[in-house]
Amino acid sequence: MRMELPTIQNWSCHNCAGCCRQHLIEISEQERKELDRQKWGESGEIPGGKPVYVWHSGPVWKKRYRLAHQPDGACIFLNEKGLCRIHAKFGEGGKPLACRVYPYALHPAHSGVTVSLRFSCPSVIANAGRAVVRQRSALESIRRQTVPERTGAWPDPLISPGSRTSWNTLDHLVDSLDQELTDETSPFPVRLARTVVWSSLIRGSDFSSAKPGEVRQFLALLRETTHAEVPTFPRDLEPISSVSRLYFRTAIAQYARKDTVADLSGGWRNRYRLFKAIWAFTKGQGMTPVLQPGFREVPFECLEPPFRPPGLFLEELFTRYFRVKLRGLHFFGPAYQGWAFTEGWQSLVLIFPVVCWLARWLAVSEDRDTVTSSDLERAMAIADHHHGYSAALGTASARRRIRHFVQTGDLQRLLFYYVR
Repeated sequence: MRMELPTIQNWSCHNCAGCCRQHLIEISEQERKELDRQKWGESGEIPGGKPVYVWHSGPVWKKRYRLAHQPDGACIFLNEKGLCRIHAKFGEGGKPLACRVYPYALHPAHSGVTVSLRFSCPSVIANAGRAVVRQRSALESIRRQTVPERTGAWPDPLISPGSRTSWNTLDHLVDSLDQELTDETSPFPVRLARTVVWSSLIRGSDFSSAKPGEVRQFLALLRETTHAEVPTFPRDLEPISSVSRLYFRTAIAQYARKDTVADLSGGWRNRYRLFKAIWAFTKGQGMTPVLQPGFREVPFECLEPPFRPPGLFLEELFTRYFRVKLRGLHFFGPAYQGWAFTEGWQSLVLIFPVVCWLARWLAVSEDRDTVTSSDLERAMAIADHHHGYSAALGTASARRRIRHFVQTGDLQRLLFYYVR
C-alpha cells in the first residue's frame, strides 16, 4: 500500500510525558487481555494497587475500556520519573496501539495513506529527532495495524459540500496551496490570506470533466487572482465586526480549555467552571478566566494592542505546520469529522490567529508585552491538541462560524490583526 511521508518534518520521542498526562487511551479487547497477561495487579508497581483499565462507555454487554488514570490526570502507567512502566518492562510493542501511533496521524489518499503529525507534541513543534522519511519501516508497521488493505482507491474526496473530485485533481489542488505557502516573497499572513481567497473560489468549481492540463491552467490563473486580491500586508486594517469578535472568542475558549480525564471527571464543579469560562469569553469584558496552567487572569483589553511576535521564527514554525497538515490531508474528510476540503482548510487557517492570541495571553500572564518563540510553541501545542479531535470544533455551529468569517472577510482580517 502506498504511503506518503512528510519530507520536512523530524520527530523522536524525548520523554516529556505530555501525551501521558492529557490523553484518554481507549483499548481494544485484545489489548485489555494483554494487560491482564502482563499481571500488573500482582506486580505491586501500580500506585495504590488500582486497576490499570476501567469501563468508560458502552452497555454492559459491550463495554469499552480505557487506561486508568492517577488522581492528577496522568496515565496509571506513568512512573515517578515520567516514564512508561509498560515500555520499561515489555518494550514499545507491549503498549496499546494508540500510544504507539501518537503523534502520527494516517489519512486515506489514493489507494494508500498519507502521514501527518500532531503538533500537540513539543518534539514535533521543535522539529527534533530523526527525519520522518527515515522511519518508514516503523510507520509501515503502524499502518498495517490501523488501515485495512485495499485493492482499489479510497472514495473520491469531498472538495466542497456536496461536490467530489478525483484524487489526481486533489493532488493538483494540494500542490497549488503548497506553492502559495512556500512563497517567501510575501509575509506568511499574506500567503495564508491568499489561501482563504483561493479556497473560496475553489468551493464553487466543478472539475469533473477537466483534464489535468486544464486544471493546472485554471490554478495558475487562480493564483494570479489571489495575489491581486491580497497584494501585501494591509497598511490600514478594516475593523473586525462585533459578531466576528464574539465568534473568535468562543473559538479561543474551545481551543484553550484543558480536557484531561481528571478535568472531565470533575463532576458538576468542573462543568460549572467551564460554563463560567465560556460566559466570560462570550462577554469579552473584565478578566480572562484561567483555563489551564500557564495562563492567569488578565484584562481582555490587554490582549488587543499590537504585539510584535518573532518574525522569522513565526514564519518557519507556521510554514512547516501548515505544510505538514496540508500534505498529510490532516484537515478534512476522516481527519476532520467529514468536512470538505475547502471548509476544512478554512477552519485550519483559523488556527493562526488563535495561536497568536493565546501566545499574547501567555506573554501578558508573565507581565510581558512581547511574544516570544516559546509563547508561540506553547500556544500551538495547546490549540493543536483540540484541532480535529474535539467534537465541539466539528459541529454545525462551528461550520457556521467559519462560513461567517469567510463571507465577511474577517478571517483575513484576523490573520493580520494579531500579528500587528
